[in-house]
Amino acid sequence: MDARTADALARSAAYGPKEPVEAERGMVVTSHPLAVRAGLDVLRDGGTAADAALAAAATQLVAEPHMTALTGGLEMLHWDGARGEASYLNGNVAAPLAPLPGFTGADPRAGRGVPVPGWWPAFRAAHERFGRLPRGRLLRDGIQLARDGFAVNPYLFGEMYAHRAELGCHEQAREVFLPGGSLVAPGQTLRQERVARTLERLRDEDLDYYLGDFARAFAAECRRGGGVITTDDFAAYEAQWSEPLRGTYRDVEVVASAPPDDGGCQLIEALNMLELVDLPGPAHACVDTLDLLVAVHNEVYYAPRRTAATDVGTLLSKDFAARRLDRLGGPPPDGPVPVPGTIHVTVVDEQRNIASVTHSHMASPWVNGLFAEGFQLSGGGSFFQRGMPWPGERATVYLAPNLVLRDGVPVLASGSPSVSLVACVLQNLVNLLDFGMSIEESVAAPRFGVRPHEPVAGWLPGVTLEHGFAPAVAGEFRRRCAERGLWLRDLGPWHSLTGNFEGVTLDGGLLRSCADPRRNGAAEGY
Repeated sequence: MDARTADALARSAAYGPKEPVEAERGMVVTSHPLAVRAGLDVLRDGGTAADAALAAAATQLVAEPHMTALTGGLEMLHWDGARGEASYLNGNVAAPLAPLPGFTGADPRAGRGVPVPGWWPAFRAAHERFGRLPRGRLLRDGIQLARDGFAVNPYLFGEMYAHRAELGCHEQAREVFLPGGSLVAPGQTLRQERVARTLERLRDEDLDYYLGDFARAFAAECRRGGGVITTDDFAAYEAQWSEPLRGTYRDVEVVASAPPDDGGCQLIEALNMLELVDLPGPAHACVDTLDLLVAVHNEVYYAPRRTAATDVGTLLSKDFAARRLDRLGGPPPDGPVPVPGTIHVTVVDEQRNIASVTHSHMASPWVNGLFAEGFQLSGGGSFFQRGMPWPGERATVYLAPNLVLRDGVPVLASGSPSVSLVACVLQNLVNLLDFGMSIEESVAAPRFGVRPHEPVAGWLPGVTLEHGFAPAVAGEFRRRCAERGLWLRDLGPWHSLTGNFEGVTLDGGLLRSCADPRRNGAAEGY
């Protein structure tokens, strides 16, 4: 990517409505135009959907450091277009081998809340199984962008400003985000020389570096912050392949993430309940649909986490869905809902391979002020509060990359980041499947989301509501929430808390996508 193109793409990163995009050969959609172009160029160079998604993800390590890091996790739902087979890769964060007794909500802001990362092991595993181009090609744009720099957009600057204390307390952060003592302003160039060197060493030395110098630097910084991770944790970690979950909804099949990532299970459980009801109209225009969607979502979202040992068969049964639907209406139980900080990428290639990838540092940005080799140390131990994993075990995270099949053929691939990602995917699937909305109409429609984490109050059930619902719908829904004692707060229009739907529809030979207005993303095809 030449410097002039990179600068133009960086400066095009903006909130607000985007134009729909149609293509026949390939499509990439995600939350930053630089990452989209990196992925699309890989497709044009003959790369697979997995290659393109990994190239986009590597670019996002640089362009969206507030949302993802090499020290977090990476998951991929993959569809093999030739074989008609789906597989799921879990490269999520894990608990250290050493125990963490007395873990509390304060620990994610220190070294004890740093999990064992899975990003690079998952990148390698996905590339080995489904990649075609050399690893260096997939890292090329990220390395170039880190060294040459890019223009800071308002979203990134806002997060930098909010977390300037955490950034200011570490030399590696100051040299990037506060050179000369002040924050890099919107439109100014952000350069990350340490990150460029780290990505180059991963390209050239692979596991020799990752399990060696990188692991040693990471472990030392983690221990400096009070954590327990050692190089043994890096050596013990392996990316895990599994069969994704499957369910049906009306006339389609839904394929989604498998436990211990439990967003896919939540999504299918919710759709099982909705299938028993004739929805009277789109949620933005019909209060009964909005009310039911919120109730169904809260029933599954605040339920106990679905670990690998959970009886998923019972949870996904149609009979269980009918029993649950009968008991809807009461306030959901209190349950821990960790804070957002995530990215999703959806790619379809010419052979109709699909890669739906969620990757993240699994926490608020720069939450602990710890850095190693140019990257923040993830605060993803926030997910340990949903239930502490066994030593070395994966965290249970509500990620929901998904595919929708009709007669065995994909018609939609999607996913979302953020604390409200399950709600986001659920609402968009209903918009597209039940009401025939176009993807640009769906991403622009107002949404509900979950209650954000509050440090004093903790994780409590509730609903957030964007502006844009019909006035009568919003008014009646507020009345019902007040009557039930359900916490409700207005978000204003198009708020990133309600997720960012990264979807591609497939209709015969035509691919269609539209970036969500709630972040700074783009969709591109060819």
